[in-house]
Amino acid sequence: MSKFVVNGGHKIKGELRITGAKNSVLPILSATVLNGKINVIHDIPDLSDVEVMIKILESVGCKVKRENGTIIVDSRQLNNHKIPEELVREMRSSIIVLGPMLARCGQVVVSYPGGCELGPRPIDLHLKSLRQMGVHILEKHGFLICSVKKELVGCEIHLDFPSVGATENIMLAAVFAKGNTIIRNAAREPEIQDLQNFINAMGGKVSGAGSATIVIEGVDELHDVEHTIIPDRIVAGTYLVAGAMTKGEIVLTNIIPEHLLSTIYKLKESGCNIEYTKDTIKLIAPSKLRAIEAIKTLPYPGFPTDMQSQFMSLLAISDGISIIKENIFENRYKHAYELIRMGANIKIDGRVAIIKGVHKLTGANVKARDLRGGASLILAGLVAEGTTTIHNIEHIKRGYAHIEKDLRMVGADIYKM
Repeated sequence: MSKFVVNGGHKIKGELRITGAKNSVLPILSATVLNGKINVIHDIPDLSDVEVMIKILESVGCKVKRENGTIIVDSRQLNNHKIPEELVREMRSSIIVLGPMLARCGQVVVSYPGGCELGPRPIDLHLKSLRQMGVHILEKHGFLICSVKKELVGCEIHLDFPSVGATENIMLAAVFAKGNTIIRNAAREPEIQDLQNFINAMGGKVSGAGSATIVIEGVDELHDVEHTIIPDRIVAGTYLVAGAMTKGEIVLTNIIPEHLLSTIYKLKESGCNIEYTKDTIKLIAPSKLRAIEAIKTLPYPGFPTDMQSQFMSLLAISDGISIIKENIFENRYKHAYELIRMGANIKIDGRVAIIKGVHKLTGANVKARDLRGGASLILAGLVAEGTTTIHNIEHIKRGYAHIEKDLRMVGADIYKM
């Protein structure tokens, strides 16, 4: 099994380009089955989750060609509606194939998804919404057997929670539905807007993404499409935290700063000096990081749950006491116990974490329990005294393309072994 070895004490300084967003590319790749045409997608990150989605597309008959950062999907020969169980169990985001497969084929068989264990993440909202659109769903022996008797029908759907996945599945299912579909309390993440732009570029009619109300007008057919994925705001946020923690200076390019505002504001609160243009961000770290009184994870545009663990590493070496409240996932503090092994002073009480900053962390053998938690351990290793060895890095590779190479480019001493 591979592992990351990090020798702490090296300042991050330099420039990095941010690649396409993992949370954008997965739903957009699944959307390629809709048009039955040629899809050219640029700035695809080299991630294990992307490889799983490619295998899913190939399993239903799509031809996929990868050229550097571009993927070409030919979905003309779609010939299967059963998604292999082993692929679905490998990645939770695979549930996003429900909507486009039902729109294109009128049927799909898929097992319950896997992925990071962050506590209960029920797909009830997905299934409830699809049923409203006319999908018959039979849950049997761990599988979802979904079919449409006549046609999907547009309707008004109110989500009990602004779920990103449910919003995306409804959007994708509604592309060919009869009439209009209206999603109330929709997720507002930038990745939702990127999906809307992709669907519209192939001839769909979606409006309102980025707001709480999205309207999808059903169309009869779609055409070829070419699209570039938006930059990954979570990878960008992670690298900004790396610069802050190591008292460094980092410039990120290919950025949409508006997507990072909640992260930027918290970094400024910790004492960082941050400047940005329309597509770059520069961070200069202070000599001593300040504690942050409170961080509460919320749906976008609130503070992202995907940045919670990275900030816990930062707060572990900040001056004072900080409090984090995790409002999205119940079980997203597994990294805290690994940070404690490195000398962090962290107390967990349900959804609340209380972090008292320490003068130093110490290198240790730790395990990545999930994707973002794994990233937080790399960050801690950058500033820890001695060597940190991070195991179970398969989690990290799901969301960071060659993170060790990126960090080495800006001064870190990190290697994959």
